[in-house]
Amino acid sequence: MDSSSDSSNTHETVLKRQNRGPPFKFMVPLIYAPILPLIRLSLRKNPVLRDRLFTLVLAGGFAHGFYLVTDLYDSESK
Repeated sequence: MDSSSDSSNTHETVLKRQNRGPPFKFMVPLIYAPILPLIRLSLRKNPVLRDRLFTLVLAGGFAHGFYLVTDLYDSESK
């Protein structure tokens, strides 16, 4: 019985370690928000590059949001 109680104690400590730092994955939109208008303003003279870069960054933002939502649902189901 000692080995089973030891394994449950280590499992609890692992969960405590995961909650210590700030959730950087949720702070990424703070980077995306100012980058999108800067792309539009700084590349006004090159509309082809501007539109492609804007679309790429926007698609990356949506992919990141999709990843966060699926990660949230995976953690709730466990």
